[in-house]
Amino acid sequence: MTTAMDLEPQRKATLMVVDDTPQNLALMSELLRETYRLTVANNGERALKLLQSQEPPDLILLDIMMPGMDGYEVLQRIKEDPRTSAIPVIFLTAKSDVEDEAHGLRLGAVDYITKPISPPIVLARVQTQLTLKAAADFLRDKAAYLEAEVARRTRQVEAIQDVTVLAMSSMAETRDNETGHHILRTQRYVRRLAESLRDHPRFHHLLTDDYIKQLFKSAPLHDIGKVGIPDHILLKPGRLTPEEFEIMKTHTTVGYESIARAERALGIELEFLTPAKEIALSHQEKWDGSGYPQGLAGEAIPLSARLMAVADVYDALISKRVYKPAMTHEAALEIMSEGRGSHFDPDILDAFLAIHEDFKAIAAAFADVD
Repeated sequence: MTTAMDLEPQRKATLMVVDDTPQNLALMSELLRETYRLTVANNGERALKLLQSQEPPDLILLDIMMPGMDGYEVLQRIKEDPRTSAIPVIFLTAKSDVEDEAHGLRLGAVDYITKPISPPIVLARVQTQLTLKAAADFLRDKAAYLEAEVARRTRQVEAIQDVTVLAMSSMAETRDNETGHHILRTQRYVRRLAESLRDHPRFHHLLTDDYIKQLFKSAPLHDIGKVGIPDHILLKPGRLTPEEFEIMKTHTTVGYESIARAERALGIELEFLTPAKEIALSHQEKWDGSGYPQGLAGEAIPLSARLMAVADVYDALISKRVYKPAMTHEAALEIMSEGRGSHFDPDILDAFLAIHEDFKAIAAAFADVD
């Protein structure tokens, strides 16, 4: 494992020396060439061209007083370029006023060495800045790695969530195979309906992108409780008796309990399963309180369940079942409209009616195949 003690550069670092005086370039080359790889430039323009045309150096030693472009301007150009902005720059200059040094540091220089130079001081300060740069590079690389790792693990968690939901929903689907693509359609109905209500004053604070994503994932679990309904009732080719219907109604509580039981086994509540539990338990509730299993009314019914109620009823109406033929889209709209304010939340039903063509398109795209 890399530690702070390992941050000394293991390769020869590359330094750029920028000075308009040949004697100074020769002096610095003599001082540094045994320890570092060197690039030299005799003016600011040349230095900037080298920075663009070759691998950036690890550190720059920059004179201030040069003809044409002075060191201050060179530093500003270096800091403005994302490719070179992180390179530490040490001013090496005869300007010894405190104001000059303060100005250079404000522009972004990491150090300021006045001429005539002391070789041990130059070597020590160069080594210090290279060590600091190595530490900064290490932390930056570590941060990038951690960010990538978090993104990877987030994708992994989402994939596990998706697999869990699909595995659970497929259990119900295998018990009631006549529903065909019902799960795929209702998923998309719910998402489209939620999207259309995103800006509605009653719902905008709830219908965030993340919540709509959760709704899409949770929708397939609305009928998970049918795994607990006996075959002679679930698969009966005709209308149910009142006694059989009472048993069928328990699929809501069975579904809720199956999800809640899984959470209890883990010892934690999973946020992504909250809409799933709401939908499983309450998608048969009605706005006027005449639904089941709890007889909830109005806002007491979770929003997720109110959305699913519209999606589920529409799909049931337009789908063929052993006990009924498929209904036309137009006939379904008429029946759904009659349930405004009784079966369905009025605002949600109005949103459905406004985008009913989208529902029709989803139904066509995911039609059942005989």
